[in-house]
Amino acid sequence: MIGNPEILLRPSYSFKFLKGQKALSFLQTIPQLNAVKMAAVLERSFIEICGFERETLPRFREITVNLGLNALPGGVKYPDSAGGFSYEESGKLLSITSNRFVHWSTSGDTVQLVEQSLDTNLLNNAVKLKITNCHLLPGGVHFQETLNNVVILIVTNQTVHRLVLPHPTRMYRSELVTELQMQSIFTDVGKLSLQDPAHSAVIPGPAGQTAGPTASAAWLSHQGEAHYALASPAGGLLVVTLPPHDTQGSVSILELKRSSVMQRLAGWMPTAIRGEQSPGDLALSLAVRELEDDTFIFALCQDHKLRLWSYREQACLMETDMLEYMPACAGVRRSPGQGHRLRLSFSSSTGLCLAVYLAVPSRGQFTVLQLVAADNRYSLDHISSQFATQETLVDFALTPTEIWGLWLDDANQTVVKYINVEHSTAGQWNQVFVQPAPEEEVHIGADQDPRETYLDMLFSPLRFTASAIVKALQIYRRGTERITDLPWETLKKEVTVAVENELQSSVTEFEFSQEEYRQLQVEFWSKFYACCLQYQEALATPLGLLLNPYTHMVCVLKKGFVSFLLPCFAVDHLYLSFDEYLFSEEDTPVADDPEVGRDVLGLVQCLRLVSDAVPGDMAYEMEKALEHLQTPERAAEMVLENLLANDNENVIEDIQNKLQDIRNPVAAMTVLIREMDLETDSDPGGERPLTTGYLAQLYGSSMAVAVVCQAVCQMAMTRALFCRDLLILQQLYLRLGDNVFLGGGAQLLQLQQDLIPRSSQLLSSYYLLKHISQSLATSVPVDMIDANLQHLSVLELSDSPTVASNQSGLPQTVVELFYQSVARKVLENYNKALMPSLSLTCLNNVMVGPLRFLCSWPNNPGFQFPECLMGNCQYTALQEYVRLIGPWCHMSVGSCRFMLGQCYLANGEGYKALQCFQEAATEVEKEEFLLRLTGAEEEPVAAAPRLQYYNKVLRLLEDVGLPELIINLATLAITEAVDDPRSQAALWTRIFKHHLDLGHNSQAYEALTQNPDSSRQSDCLRQLVVVLCERSQLQDLGGFVRVVIIESRARAVDLMSHNYYQLLYAFHINRHNYRKAGTVMFEYGMRLGREVRTQLGLQRQVNCYLASLNCLRLIRPDYAWIVHVNWEIKIPICLPGSEMTHDGELAAGPVSGQVDILELKDLQKEYILARSRLSLAQHHPPSAAIAGSASAGEMVSLLVQMGLFDCAVSLCQTFKLSLTPVFEGLAFKCIKLQYGGEESQSEAWTWLAANQLSTVIITKESSATDEAWRLLASYLEKHPTQNAQHHRSVINKLLSHGIPLPDWLINDYKGVDAAALLRLYLNYDLLEEAAELVLEYVDALLGKGHQYFGIERPLSATAPLVWLPYTSIDQLLQALNETQTNVCVRPIAVQVFKRCWSVTERRSVHRLKLTPSSPPRCTTGCRTS
Repeated sequence: MIGNPEILLRPSYSFKFLKGQKALSFLQTIPQLNAVKMAAVLERSFIEICGFERETLPRFREITVNLGLNALPGGVKYPDSAGGFSYEESGKLLSITSNRFVHWSTSGDTVQLVEQSLDTNLLNNAVKLKITNCHLLPGGVHFQETLNNVVILIVTNQTVHRLVLPHPTRMYRSELVTELQMQSIFTDVGKLSLQDPAHSAVIPGPAGQTAGPTASAAWLSHQGEAHYALASPAGGLLVVTLPPHDTQGSVSILELKRSSVMQRLAGWMPTAIRGEQSPGDLALSLAVRELEDDTFIFALCQDHKLRLWSYREQACLMETDMLEYMPACAGVRRSPGQGHRLRLSFSSSTGLCLAVYLAVPSRGQFTVLQLVAADNRYSLDHISSQFATQETLVDFALTPTEIWGLWLDDANQTVVKYINVEHSTAGQWNQVFVQPAPEEEVHIGADQDPRETYLDMLFSPLRFTASAIVKALQIYRRGTERITDLPWETLKKEVTVAVENELQSSVTEFEFSQEEYRQLQVEFWSKFYACCLQYQEALATPLGLLLNPYTHMVCVLKKGFVSFLLPCFAVDHLYLSFDEYLFSEEDTPVADDPEVGRDVLGLVQCLRLVSDAVPGDMAYEMEKALEHLQTPERAAEMVLENLLANDNENVIEDIQNKLQDIRNPVAAMTVLIREMDLETDSDPGGERPLTTGYLAQLYGSSMAVAVVCQAVCQMAMTRALFCRDLLILQQLYLRLGDNVFLGGGAQLLQLQQDLIPRSSQLLSSYYLLKHISQSLATSVPVDMIDANLQHLSVLELSDSPTVASNQSGLPQTVVELFYQSVARKVLENYNKALMPSLSLTCLNNVMVGPLRFLCSWPNNPGFQFPECLMGNCQYTALQEYVRLIGPWCHMSVGSCRFMLGQCYLANGEGYKALQCFQEAATEVEKEEFLLRLTGAEEEPVAAAPRLQYYNKVLRLLEDVGLPELIINLATLAITEAVDDPRSQAALWTRIFKHHLDLGHNSQAYEALTQNPDSSRQSDCLRQLVVVLCERSQLQDLGGFVRVVIIESRARAVDLMSHNYYQLLYAFHINRHNYRKAGTVMFEYGMRLGREVRTQLGLQRQVNCYLASLNCLRLIRPDYAWIVHVNWEIKIPICLPGSEMTHDGELAAGPVSGQVDILELKDLQKEYILARSRLSLAQHHPPSAAIAGSASAGEMVSLLVQMGLFDCAVSLCQTFKLSLTPVFEGLAFKCIKLQYGGEESQSEAWTWLAANQLSTVIITKESSATDEAWRLLASYLEKHPTQNAQHHRSVINKLLSHGIPLPDWLINDYKGVDAAALLRLYLNYDLLEEAAELVLEYVDALLGKGHQYFGIERPLSATAPLVWLPYTSIDQLLQALNETQTNVCVRPIAVQVFKRCWSVTERRSVHRLKLTPSSPPRCTTGCRTS
């Protein structure tokens, strides 16, 4: 056959999945319902399932054994071989070794050992042992299991070896194993010293020996000795014995021959090896069996005779000519035997049986014999003889009831058959449908890309191993670098790059037509594909069979991988059987009625003719029709029309003739459709049973998963072909009409209305199953996994058993993903149900039932498969699944729409997702998945299911962040909540929230007004105010809400992070309510002063007071006042319709608290005080915290201390405070500068710069001290007082510190109040300065310098009265009199007295007012002149 390989492969197996208790209850009925039928199936045929490895390169640990030997000259090249070993408890549940086995292969000097398990993944399970300069004998690897160890005995042409490994039960002491991974017995093999005599020995041989043993057998004695029976090339046997591995000893050799038996020590040269024996007894195959206290060695020799040797007696106990059991053996006896094989089998019922294969020209024969012992004499009873085909036998195996054979035919194709040695009277071998090799030609459609088509062929399951692709890639690259273990996707990219580079390097032109480039792609990709085919064919070379006698598992060991043989179901058996088998069927297991059975066989023969007649291009077209969702009936009709138009070989006529022989085609079709239909009518109710313990690990390894899921793919491909051919045949029936229908029009009507639609649906179902079983699961980024888990938690599906992660990291199909996360639960339940009736667990028997239910059949109510894809982020596969089942599947329609919406949501297509969610809402009350989705509401009063569904979807959309879609869906959901005010309120709240998030303020306000819940309405209004304030959307804010809400919000939030007061200010300014605006800013400033004592807070406070001042200046003076209330206010929520004033405030109500009326001057004071605080904070930032709460008087002191005299003066003038602290502080600053160092001088410039000087001196350099004095002088000049109080305070400050008064200060003050200056001099005991002042003052009264003392007219008859400080002068004179001892003071005192007396004498003449009016006295003893 030719055509698309996806269409024409003929595999089989049938799987399906039910959920929970339904699956378990159905599975429990399988043994009773299908016992007879299934037994018939298992007797008919098996199908091969390849266990392709998923790693790029197998991870073998390489170990080299070098005993110092040289290779034999001209040695014989032994063929590659393979075999296996199964643990005794591999068929026992709850065992460490359950479903565990070892397989090996030999090639040249290398033996590969791999341990596998179908239950758990084994670590460090692959070893490659290389024995230098030695060649492994075919079948030269033997296993022996003891209580504590697994012993491997290896035979080469020059050496024997023994590997003692720990038994798995000694590695894991626990009876129950629940680990996902376990250590293999090969974990510590590298620690063994294989060169030691305890592990290796050399087979002695003569010098110049060129040939080694031809066959071998090995066993372990009860004492622990390792025995190796070797077939000498010169005839006879040689037994090499190694002592127990834990004891010291030497190697012993025993020679067995017909004439005599001798035993020598190590180093003795056997006569058989020296060539003295006739080669007639050259053993071609050896087998060993321990019976009672003896060991029997069976040797099938070149002279066609079977010899039985006793190791204990060292004698040949029996010799039988096997040609006696072969009829027509003339000519065979004269030629030596080549390729004879011998196998043993032992059971308690049959005893010891042996099968002998005699390879004779043109034919071969299997002879099964039973060993019989009587009176210490042994004989053979003939049981059966079976003739084999002419193919080349590779290997065969014997069980107590069957012979399994493995051949290679003339086309180098693998052939596997088996036969029952007891019940097969006709000698008919049962079929095993082997995996065909990938097709040599790849059909590429006109609409297909060659590169994508070839990549799909190379990397899809069931075709190529990764090793074949890697080897082809290395050859194609022509490079020396070795490809390491690459991930599956990386390998795919490497292949693409290699082929494309090869194509580009061979191109010499730069411009091509599209068709030319397509042809080049086909050429180069086909070349690489052919290279892969060659390596795949080499890796698929069969080497041996492995039969597990405890689990009845059968494996074909190939060069590159292992394949498993699983029982074939009846309908697949009929469709896949070869013609000679099909014609010889006496009954069919699918029908109990013999008449119907014959009709079924006839119908299947017609289907085979249709299959052979469909050309590859038409098969491809029908495949595409199914992919593009075209009607299968129409596609089948198109194929039939093509067959009728191109029927050059009269195939249709032959089919028509066969149809004439079918009596009841409708019944036959009904039987076939029933067998293929996986749909059941089981009750969907019930809970999933809980399972624990070891069954959770049963068939859980990656190999078991791959085998089971590849069987799914095989079954789907086979039955898709079956349904296709059946549909074409049904269309032919419609064309032929009454010519082939004996039942008349009723059967034709039933065919048209019932059978064809059912066949069409089956074809679509199996096509879908094939598609998903070949689709690889995509790798998912971690962020997508996290987002998906978040979405599932929102939907409350995160704990679903269908949610699992791909932990292996190896490529998986979506079916494998489904099997690991869901399907094995059903297998687990099935096995648990059968545990009481099963003594052994085998892959074939236990999986026959549940494999029917591995895949979730689309028309079944279970929805685990799509749910599994969603939970594992396989959105592409899920979309394709929903697309393919859409036209014909009418179950879980709403659930599928919901899943599709999830896919769209994950891919960013929100509006498509919303449409799917809306479409799914109509099915909420009908489908189990959607009911489960809505059944986890936590609300005390459960809403309607559809409303709950909307709530879940709304949460999902909120989690994704799609507010527009939320609004649309919530608006739709409101129509479902007409009678549910509570749900309506929640939905309107959602709509309000997301309108507000989107900036749809009007729509948000409208949603707020529609909310039936007043509390929710209040919350929404409060949120609206907050958001609009934060966005500064005052126009909308003024239209929707009242100012009292903003005021409440402003008083409740942090001042530095929100700007509600500014918004209120702008709001009132916009309404021209300047007094309210000023009130808001004043309150803002007051709060800033209390709560934010930082420089930034002071700056804002100054701005607030300034803005408040501006507002009050904009209104009439009569209204330029504000009300400030010191209270904690709780503002009620202002809802639409509440009573308001024209300013947008609540109507006046009772107010409690302290009320202050502040006018413009009061605000001015607060502004000046705040500005002073800011200046202080700017000049000295640490003072900001102190200044925030300081009063005006305290601020003056702080400002003076910091040198900010201008600010201090301004503050004093504003608050009508005395300037005395300012002048005293400045005077003290001058004093410090006068006597300070350079540091004080440099610091002074900082505060001097903060004060404005009246004049600037530019004629000479001035120091900071000069500038400070000038600043003091300017202040005294700017701020005069009536009695020169400021001068007095400055002079007082200077004199108190003992600082001489500057001349300018003396002159200024004596011109204002000389008497006060005199009193200051006297207070500080400055007599000389006082006396000089008196003298000058008296002279001024008499007319000399009177202008310097502020005297307008000196003393005269016409001048007004002048005053003389007589009391102070008297005090001066008294002080001078008391200090008469001072020579310097005495002249001054005399002068003062004289001047004062002269003035006194003239008192009667002139107007002189003395204070007091008593004549002056001189008590100093001075004389007047």
